[in-house]
Amino acid sequence: MSLYFSNVVLHRGPSATKEEDHCIMRKSNNYWPVSSGENQMDMDKTKDNSIAMKSLNADDRALLYPKLGPYFDDGQRRVDYVLTYQIAKPISIRQKSPKMKENNFIRKIQRSLSMRGSRAHLQPKEDPEITSDEDDKQNKREEFEKNLLETGLELEKADECKIAGIGFLKIHAPWAVLCREAEFMKLKMPTNKVFEVKQASNIVEKIRMFIHKVTSPLHPKVKSNKQESVKSLCHPFSKEKEDLFDFSDQEHFFDSKTRSSIVYEVLKRTKCTQKDPMYSMGLSSLLAEVVYTSAYPPHDTLYEEWASYCVFYKYQPIGLIRKYFGDKVGLYFAWLGVYTQMLIPAAIVGVIVFLYGCATVDDNVPSMEICDPRNNITMCPLCDRACGYWKLVAACGTARASHLFDNPATVFFSIFMALWAVLFMEHWKRRQMRLNYVWDLTSFGEEEEEEHKDNNRAEYELLVMQKAMRRVNSDSKNEKMKLTCTDRLPFYLNAAAMMAFMITVTFVIVFGVVLYRISIKTALEINTSAGAGYNVRATVKTTAAIINLIVIIILDEIYGVIARWLTILEVPKTDKSFEERLIIKTFILKFVNAFTPIVYLAFFRGRLVGRPGNYFYVVGSYRMEECAHAGCLMELCIQLCITMLGKQLIQNNLFEIAIPKLKKMLHKKTSKMDKKQQEELIKTLQQHEKDHFLGPFVGLNPEYMEMIIQFGMVTLFVASFPLAPLFALLNNIIEIRLDAKKFVKEFRRPIAVRAKNIGIWYKLLRGLSKVAVIVNAFVISFTSDFIPRLVYQYMYSPDTTMHGFVNHSLSYFNVSDFQPGTGPTQPTIQGQKVELCRYKDYREPPSSSTPYDFSKEFWAILAARLAFVVVFQNVVMLMRDFVDWLIPDIPKDISLRIHKEKVLMVDLFMKQKHGMKLAPQEVHNRKSCTASSSNQSLQHC
Repeated sequence: MSLYFSNVVLHRGPSATKEEDHCIMRKSNNYWPVSSGENQMDMDKTKDNSIAMKSLNADDRALLYPKLGPYFDDGQRRVDYVLTYQIAKPISIRQKSPKMKENNFIRKIQRSLSMRGSRAHLQPKEDPEITSDEDDKQNKREEFEKNLLETGLELEKADECKIAGIGFLKIHAPWAVLCREAEFMKLKMPTNKVFEVKQASNIVEKIRMFIHKVTSPLHPKVKSNKQESVKSLCHPFSKEKEDLFDFSDQEHFFDSKTRSSIVYEVLKRTKCTQKDPMYSMGLSSLLAEVVYTSAYPPHDTLYEEWASYCVFYKYQPIGLIRKYFGDKVGLYFAWLGVYTQMLIPAAIVGVIVFLYGCATVDDNVPSMEICDPRNNITMCPLCDRACGYWKLVAACGTARASHLFDNPATVFFSIFMALWAVLFMEHWKRRQMRLNYVWDLTSFGEEEEEEHKDNNRAEYELLVMQKAMRRVNSDSKNEKMKLTCTDRLPFYLNAAAMMAFMITVTFVIVFGVVLYRISIKTALEINTSAGAGYNVRATVKTTAAIINLIVIIILDEIYGVIARWLTILEVPKTDKSFEERLIIKTFILKFVNAFTPIVYLAFFRGRLVGRPGNYFYVVGSYRMEECAHAGCLMELCIQLCITMLGKQLIQNNLFEIAIPKLKKMLHKKTSKMDKKQQEELIKTLQQHEKDHFLGPFVGLNPEYMEMIIQFGMVTLFVASFPLAPLFALLNNIIEIRLDAKKFVKEFRRPIAVRAKNIGIWYKLLRGLSKVAVIVNAFVISFTSDFIPRLVYQYMYSPDTTMHGFVNHSLSYFNVSDFQPGTGPTQPTIQGQKVELCRYKDYREPPSSSTPYDFSKEFWAILAARLAFVVVFQNVVMLMRDFVDWLIPDIPKDISLRIHKEKVLMVDLFMKQKHGMKLAPQEVHNRKSCTASSSNQSLQHC
């Protein structure tokens, strides 16, 4: 197939009037790719059509072309990409509204309309520096656009048509350019060869098909969701092998995602040397210098079967998401769907564990002993001087509540969640492999991936340009300039110091909350009213957890900005390097910020207290806080619950919903037009103009980071909060639709990026799942009372029951051993003088030869705790590895189909090669047959 393409030149239409002077439409006349035989005929038709279209107004064109969306003004050429730029204005216009916001497009439209009739007559005097800068940008744009035309792209300019101060450059890739770039990019396209996809007959496949039929009402009503019985073989595009592909429908052969990706690749390669012949500027540098203000592909079709809260119970149309946004975004939503789906069994088991705790709370012997007033156990004061002696029965409510989360079922749930994490990983790997097969990514190698991801960033190019300009007169000016480690060393040191400082700030804030708990508890204890004293602990726990939540949310936003700033200072060369460094910094800071208060409650609170008469003090007279009698697990549960729910409801959902709505409300209030007039003006804007007011796509890192932190909340401390999977499930059901709506209505359409997996996020998930085993082992062993109860039941209990466990876990203290000034001001309780009080620890009694030293029970329990950590960790890790080995990463049916495709592709090429060899022989045979027949006819005559 021979293709024709003629270069086009930007020009102003000859019929442009004075009123249209401010809105110059520059368009190409020749754009049809035609065969060489029909070249001249199609050129004449194209010219006639272009002239006719110029004489039509917008309303006539809208009637002639009903799909006037992301198209050129002729209604036929599709807008594949858009570049926007600022248009210089006279000073008199700028001075009228110096504080006008860029995103207030209604005011800009009004200002543009008001200046429409008088702009041609005004000749204000402008600042020479501003004029020179604008002229420089204009020259760069003209050179860059000229180079774009030389690549074969077609351009159409709209200078300040509807949005004052903003010009649009619409870019269209004709068929010839699409074919050339697709071959250069080695894009895999479907061929004419199709084969039947037979479903496997094994039990696993039958179960999968049965589940698919049962859940058919939950599948979205889209074409791509249906299981096809045939599949096209895909092969890297090549014009030399045009017989393999079906070019009958050139309009839809390349979808909008592929077209925008092709144009983006051309834009990246096109350079501008206006500033310095020694240095070429790419699109990223032009954007950094504000030669162009933004670059994006226009939005196309929005899918109501996905971006709607009404279909929250349905599966996602992953095929359509990938077709619209590309492989990388499609993989994110596929992973989020698998994660949410796997949370269902975890949530069910967690609810069962919680209900088991509720059902057995009345049968729990330690709780019954604490709540029994007949025991009459007097406890030592919780603080110096202000606090008095108290009865153990006052901790009845806390003990009963702790049993809901601290019971034998939590050990089973910890093991279950460890296995759940590895099953989730294996399920995702198999799902990812199935998607790779369906999306033809199985042969997408690392070299090809690096080729399309390693594009220099604007900041890197600018610094290289500055370095090159400083060394113009040096001997090494012919060498290729680049930034070395020496150039970046100050930034690396600055990043390391700033990261250490931010982590230290987190620790200091957590310590400040600890001091708050200590001081508020002491202040509330001074109040002798019965009501206040009874609710002291609950008040302190809840308010401290809320303070921690507020601090976490604020620091999360600050750390996100700091992490990006530090990464920008390091000036990574490529987008991939920038993304990985940003992910690592952000993850470290946000992980430390979210989990430092939780780690303190789980492993440090109550460990550095000391004992009555010899307490540990900080910051002068602040005595370190103790755990409740039932342990710190209840406080850990409260902290986890408030942090998880608060982050999900406030930070992840409320902010993402409320902030865009507040911006829209602010825009409407600042506008002088009423609601109907605004709606009418918005209707007149084309799709690429509406997209200009959307937020730039910031990438998938914030979305992944939310889910990674949530995954840590679900797995790391699940032994203390079995309801975490349920809350995560409810959040993710909303999160999927919220992200969908945000991607199609709040953000500009991103460039489709090819990706085979979710990248570094999988490594972080796998690392968290392994750390979770160790953390839960220590939580069960050291934070809960599971091991002390187990040791007492089988070593010290006279009847192997839990009767007497509370008395066994309390030590005696002689009140005469208080240090001066630390004893309670009230030495009596209920009118009786106290001589001995109890405290929770395993220590020798005052009458012992070694009073207040650790007893043998303490060392026995410590040995049991350490043994449990070792056994639990190794057994669970062994079970994880066994499950990992048992489940293959690639489904068997997918492996067979991949092999079948390779065989069919080889057969197809062999037949094609054999046919090419036979073609000359057939021609020769026909000629010889014709010659022989003519000789025979002559002989007959």
